[in-house]
Amino acid sequence: MRRFRKIRRCWKRIWGVLMTESGHKEMLRIKDLQAFYGESHILHGIDLLVGEGEVVTLLGRNGAGRTTILKSIIGLVGRRSGSITINGVETIRMPTHKIAHLGLGYCPEERGIFSSLTVEENLLLPPVVMAGGMTLPEIYGMFPNLLERRSSMGTRLSGGEQQMLAMARILRTGAKLLLLDEITEGLAPVIVQTLGRLIGQLKEKGFTIILVEQNFHFAADLADRHYVIDHGAIAEMITRDELGSSMEKLNRYLGV
Repeated sequence: MRRFRKIRRCWKRIWGVLMTESGHKEMLRIKDLQAFYGESHILHGIDLLVGEGEVVTLLGRNGAGRTTILKSIIGLVGRRSGSITINGVETIRMPTHKIAHLGLGYCPEERGIFSSLTVEENLLLPPVVMAGGMTLPEIYGMFPNLLERRSSMGTRLSGGEQQMLAMARILRTGAKLLLLDEITEGLAPVIVQTLGRLIGQLKEKGFTIILVEQNFHFAADLADRHYVIDHGAIAEMITRDELGSSMEKLNRYLGV
């Protein structure tokens, strides 16, 4: 059996395909990630694995380092070290625009909606970085609210509509790995439920999603795996099956 596993692993490396323990093709692997803002040491040796088609959450209190992990993946943290590989490509020294061309889409907490542009102009603004991006009809089919508001200016959208627009905008680019930062922040429960259904649909379509979330109950039903971030390090990794027995630890880390 040991010999079989060794041969199997060598075969996968030859073909450039590594698999996660859950059997998914490896999409993202982070090893010993260190990140700094000026002289402040924010991330301390992050190790993280995400398989193709998985939804993974980064849980933790504000200031724990979750957003810095996303920004490090997309290359928005200037001083970082360690290893970040996306589909087998090392990106730790790549500029942001080249990382995006590997199929990454980043939806920041502040959403970044251009208020002086219409919904449709916002959707058409980002460049297509990879083949296979959603067409406008496909996006409007998934986000019917945006179809109704496609001629509305960004300033006239509700918070929930702005969040949907921010998510929809990156789907047109061809990105298959989505980095979503606090997408439920400040939204009404009915909008949060809608976003949950949308993420479920994206997962069914084969998208890989990393969610930074404060709303654990929202993330619990969606994620295959949860990484608990505490003081810039991974304190726990909890699978969907382990949630029931890990609630006490989670509540302690999240301050619930």
